[in-house]
Amino acid sequence: FSGLRSFDDYPEVEPALRQASSIMLSFYYRNVTTIMADGSELEELRLVAQFSSEKVDEIARSLQLPLWPAERDPLDIWVVVDNGLDRRIMPLEFAYAWESMTDAAAWRGLPVSWPQADEEGLFQIDAQLLWGGYTEDLDLLPGRGIMIAAARREGLEWSVRTNVAYSGDNWTWRIQDRDLQAALTESLQQTVDYVAAANTIAAADLGIWKHEVTVAGVNTAAAYERCLAYLQKFSIVNQVGVVSAQSGRITFRIELSALPQYFETALADDGVLTRDEDESFYFFRP
Repeated sequence: FSGLRSFDDYPEVEPALRQASSIMLSFYYRNVTTIMADGSELEELRLVAQFSSEKVDEIARSLQLPLWPAERDPLDIWVVVDNGLDRRIMPLEFAYAWESMTDAAAWRGLPVSWPQADEEGLFQIDAQLLWGGYTEDLDLLPGRGIMIAAARREGLEWSVRTNVAYSGDNWTWRIQDRDLQAALTESLQQTVDYVAAANTIAAADLGIWKHEVTVAGVNTAAAYERCLAYLQKFSIVNQVGVVSAQSGRITFRIELSALPQYFETALADDGVLTRDEDESFYFFRP
């Protein structure tokens, strides 16, 4: 929700969480199997709960927490490992580390995906390209980010250099640890820290705003329904109404929970609605 790894800077959060049971709608338990470094499996029972979104929003606003909108580009993760003998992409013996990273990303709310090897267990990509962390030389799909972690054994420690490209931002850093799993998981955590910080909405920019958007190219009832559904999908959109409609052009009045600039940025990034040359209205391209 907030993108924060901890609430150390928000001491009021812990007392507020004491009312969690009163806003909980449902809950259940599920078993999660974790693969350990020695290949053994650890069973863990986890609680999964659903809370009232309205109440959660109220608490977040009262605590002045930032908002990380739910529209989050997935992150493609590549790991290349140099153990001093050879250099390989995603070696199977470290599968437990990939699971730990996936689990950490899920806890933080960032969708991730992993590359799939071919039938021979090989990846159709240059390992040297990955080792160099050259995110700009990879063919990134629109609306996706990429994380490259290059791990090298240096004596008793692992040194992990991470390069991340996400929504036009780029970061790089290095972590050292005797435990490769710990180093990679911390690299993933720092990735989410950077991504969330770059995409959260400050508490001061949250509230209620009315914003009008004119959309051309809505020529049929089906197109109108698709356009309406599209506008309603954004998490900072509370309500959508119609101000006027004529000749395939509709003006919508939209109630937002954040400054309109965040909505306009989201539209520009998504590309379904494109601005006309003088930026007075949008074209709908379903």
